[in-house]
Amino acid sequence: MKRVALCLLLLLWSAPAGATSEARPADEVGINEKLGATIPADLQLNDETGQKVFLRQLIDKPTVLTLNYFRCAGICTPQLNDLVRTLNTIDLEPGKDFQVITVSFDSTDTPDLAAAKRTNYLKLLKRPFPPTAWRFLTGDEASTKALANTVGFGFKKDRDAFIHPGALIVLSPQGKVTRYMYGITYLPADLKMAVGEAASGLARPSISKALSFCFSYDPQGRKYVVNFTRVAGLVTLVLAGAFAVFVLLPSRKRSRTEGAHS
Repeated sequence: MKRVALCLLLLLWSAPAGATSEARPADEVGINEKLGATIPADLQLNDETGQKVFLRQLIDKPTVLTLNYFRCAGICTPQLNDLVRTLNTIDLEPGKDFQVITVSFDSTDTPDLAAAKRTNYLKLLKRPFPPTAWRFLTGDEASTKALANTVGFGFKKDRDAFIHPGALIVLSPQGKVTRYMYGITYLPADLKMAVGEAASGLARPSISKALSFCFSYDPQGRKYVVNFTRVAGLVTLVLAGAFAVFVLLPSRKRSRTEGAHS
């Protein structure tokens, strides 16, 4: 069994780095999970009236954080629309059990535009939803970039737009990252579970992170696509491991038999 394990370890060690490593450059577009990271206490943003606010002071309950920009013609609107759909069905009380904070990472977005966005999305909600339970914040480039770096949200400017991933980032009442929910559509049960875990301060690895290994973000198509290189590498490793077990186990059985007859 030791020989089999050693063989598998050698195969994994010799695998291409891109197939086994999740490390991402700091400026790469995508999510670099930072579970357990805490929002800096001195991080200041602008609220919908233009007043400076410390983000940590707003986070006093489980918080669903979204990073978007308000002129986005790509995934931001579908993401926030689906979040509305999910919030309409989740059986938790907004403003008490949880809140939502949307932060624009485009420094040209203004508090007036943030206020208009909040008004529009609150109108889409078909349940009582206090305005204070969904905040739309803006900020200068340094502040919003610092927030994005803290939670592992990688984006970059592309001419007059931004290339960025789509995800919900769930924070504990202490401002700690406890869960990532990938994509732009969400299940109410998943969000409810994530909020419950955040209330307890539990940081859970994302099941979707394993799936994200097989998918890459396509900035041109603004969607996630299958990463065939990674999938092929994973399949190769599995087949190589199975072959090693197939070859080595009979050899070991023969050795035992020969030992018993000697």
